[in-house]
Amino acid sequence: MTPDTLKTVFDRQQAAYRLHPYPSLAERRYRLNQLKQLILAHQDEITVALNQDFGCRSAGETLNAEVMPSVMGINHAMRHLRSWMKGRKRRVPLPFQPAHSMLLPQPLGVAGIIVPWNYALYLAIGPMTSALSAGNHCMIKMSEYTPTFGALFERLIAETFDDAVVTVINGEVEVAQAFSALPFDHLLFTGSTVVGKQVMAAAAQNLTPVTLELGGKSPVVIDTSIPIEVAAERLAFGKCLNAGQTCIAPDYILCPPDRIETFISAFHQAVTRLYGKVNDNPDYSSIINERQRQRLQSWLHEAQAEGATLHWGDQTPGLDASNGKLPPVLLTGVSLDSQVMQQEIFGPILPVIPYSSVIEAQRFINDRPRPLTLYLFGYDKAWQAKFEHSTHSGALVINEVLFHFALDNLPIGGVGASGMGQYHGVEGFNTFSALKPVVGKQRLSSFWVAYPPYGGWVQRLIKKVILR
Repeated sequence: MTPDTLKTVFDRQQAAYRLHPYPSLAERRYRLNQLKQLILAHQDEITVALNQDFGCRSAGETLNAEVMPSVMGINHAMRHLRSWMKGRKRRVPLPFQPAHSMLLPQPLGVAGIIVPWNYALYLAIGPMTSALSAGNHCMIKMSEYTPTFGALFERLIAETFDDAVVTVINGEVEVAQAFSALPFDHLLFTGSTVVGKQVMAAAAQNLTPVTLELGGKSPVVIDTSIPIEVAAERLAFGKCLNAGQTCIAPDYILCPPDRIETFISAFHQAVTRLYGKVNDNPDYSSIINERQRQRLQSWLHEAQAEGATLHWGDQTPGLDASNGKLPPVLLTGVSLDSQVMQQEIFGPILPVIPYSSVIEAQRFINDRPRPLTLYLFGYDKAWQAKFEHSTHSGALVINEVLFHFALDNLPIGGVGASGMGQYHGVEGFNTFSALKPVVGKQRLSSFWVAYPPYGGWVQRLIKKVILR
């Protein structure tokens, strides 16, 4: 699709929405069920397409991290949609009685959704579930980095939905730029902070409200109150999933100095248990394309040149040119000015940095842009509590990694540099709804007491009652 035809598609969706601006509960459930059946019926094709785009994309990861949470999210929405759609009563204060008031969730109209490449199915379906639940029409821009899946998804959506209700858009950067400049009623973008700024600037020209899911550098803090092997295994899984190409992947570790050597050994032992030799294991995904591979390689070379030590464990060091796989590598002695400590890594590279006190760890985190997730590993509840109110992050996860993203009764969203706004579950429904106040009176009204002339005995009485 070309940038010139995008406006035509948008106008068609907007016209269709205006003809039917409030889909019923049954209609919304029908649309959600159609989306669910699309996933269930074509999950094998989806897995094959993503594998082709990545070069090697673990079929198990596609099932566990994309197909299953997508279906679970739709089921959650269908189960709770009736209660979400109800008007939410609000109390009317005594001076304004008799009257009634409520918040009425109303669809916004046409929603734009910009999907990244790393979880191309799930990060399309999740926002679509929220938007369709709220009664909106949707235009979805797929990433140019996943062209095989993008073409498949475009075809499947076209076979399932009227294109005036849901449309998938594929195309290169110029199409994405034209897409973000459309006058959507809401625009949700998932991707990098750099591109997020560009999307927000384009949306501002139309005063389009945006939800930005950006990521950033998600820290890990390890305490002495947890066995290091437990923390290492869970972090190895979290960093190796999709080869670290996950917005909520652990990005760097703060570890007590006397536990670093033990952690490195335990981490690589866990990797070997989970994957064996990663270059030969189909359960370990490739880095998606040459651009991303060169970026990660250059950052490793820079870190090493600046004095960092690279710990590969039992894996073959470096990038495998034949399949694009990069084994997980831990870094110690890394310069805080290097790219791996300044930019979101988005790959299987994990710096390990010593810290000596809770205050030092808090200061290290707070001196940097606010992350999408903060991970704590320690069983001491008093230690955990010291981070709850003293740090800012989109989520705080204790003694586990990643799984909070699949909890549909919790919102997903960043804070500061890691994003703005939330979706998933009822928060996603609210994001794509206008919570419109509806206030009314019937035959009786007491508001005449506010009419002039002012200064009568009734107004003096009200003043004494209220202004105290």
